[in-house]
Amino acid sequence: MRILQVMAARGNGGAELYSTDVMLSLHAAGIDQCVVMRGSAPRFAALGAAGLRMAPDVLRGPVRPWQAMRMRRLIAREKPDIIHCWMRRAASLVPASAARDAAVIGWFGDYEERRHFSHCTHFVGVTQDLVRHMRDSGVPAARAAYVPTFPSVEDMPALDRATLNTPAGARVVLTLSRLHATKGLDTLIGAMAELPDVYLWLAGDGPERANLAAAARSAGVTERVRFLGWRNDRGALLRAADICVLPSRYEPFGTVILDAWSMQTPLVACASAGPSAYVRDRVNGMLAPVDDVAALAAAIRAVLNDDGLRRQIITGGYETYQVDFTRESVTRQWIAYYQSLVRR
Repeated sequence: MRILQVMAARGNGGAELYSTDVMLSLHAAGIDQCVVMRGSAPRFAALGAAGLRMAPDVLRGPVRPWQAMRMRRLIAREKPDIIHCWMRRAASLVPASAARDAAVIGWFGDYEERRHFSHCTHFVGVTQDLVRHMRDSGVPAARAAYVPTFPSVEDMPALDRATLNTPAGARVVLTLSRLHATKGLDTLIGAMAELPDVYLWLAGDGPERANLAAAARSAGVTERVRFLGWRNDRGALLRAADICVLPSRYEPFGTVILDAWSMQTPLVACASAGPSAYVRDRVNGMLAPVDDVAALAAAIRAVLNDDGLRRQIITGGYETYQVDFTRESVTRQWIAYYQSLVRR
C-alpha cells in the first residue's frame, strides 16, 4: 500500500500539526508514504529525518500550472494506491486523471464547499457533523467517512512560570490558538478584566496580534497577559496552567480540546460547533455562550474556585480522550480506512 500525502499549506496550525502527526504515526506502523510539502514547512525536516520520502519540488514557485505538472510527474513515478489531500489547496493540485488509478481522499477540517474537492473520489471529515455536511453537499454516503483527530501535544514537565514572567502562585489561564478573529480571543481578554487575580498566556501567532494587544490595554489587563508566539512546548504549558480555554466563536472541531483532555488540564470552551458536539458541560469541560464575556469569566471562575468541579471535568475529559481519541486508536482507524479503499 503506497500513500501519497499532500499538505500544501503555507502556515502553521492545527491541521498542519495533525496531518504530520498522522504521517509520522503511519510511518512508525510501516506504511509506505511520499509527502508533498513545502521545504519551508515547520515540520518538513522532522518528517525527512524520520525517513519519509519528501517531495518539496512539487510546490516550488508560485505558478500553479507548473506545480500541477510536477504533481502529475510525481504521481506517475510513485504510482500511489491512495492520494491523501489535506485540505482544499492540496486537492486543487491533484489532476482528474489521478482517480483512474488511485483513490483520492479529500480531508475536511472545516465546512468547505465540495467544488474545491472536485477531483476527489472519497471524503473524510474530522467530525460527524462534517460528514453530514459532505452528504448534504451531494457526496454519496458510502464515500464519506469519519476519522477523528488525536492530540498533538507531547507530555513533558510543567514549565517554570518564572520564565514567562508569571508569579509561581498565580492562577493561569492558557489558550493555544492562532491569533485570528474567529478564535474569540478578544472575548477572553475581556473576561480577564473580571478575573483580577488571573494571568493569561496566549500561545500562538496570527494577524490579530496587534488588535489583541490593544484590547488588553483597553481592558486594563496588559500586565497580566503574556503573548508567547508559536510554541513547540505546549505540553509543558498545559501542565503549568490551571485552565485551558478555547473561546472560539467559530470552531469546526478544536484539537485543543483533546490536548487539554490528554494532559488532564481542565477545559473551558465557548459553545461553537466543535466544542458543543464534544464537550459536556460540567462533565468533561465547561461551556459558555459564544461572545459572552461575563459567562466566560463565570465559567473560568467556577473551575478555579470549586475543587470538586475541577476534579470532575479533569476526570471526565481524560476518560473521553482514552475512549475515543488516542493516537493509537486513530492511527488504526486510518490504516483500516486506507486498506478498505485499496481492497475495492
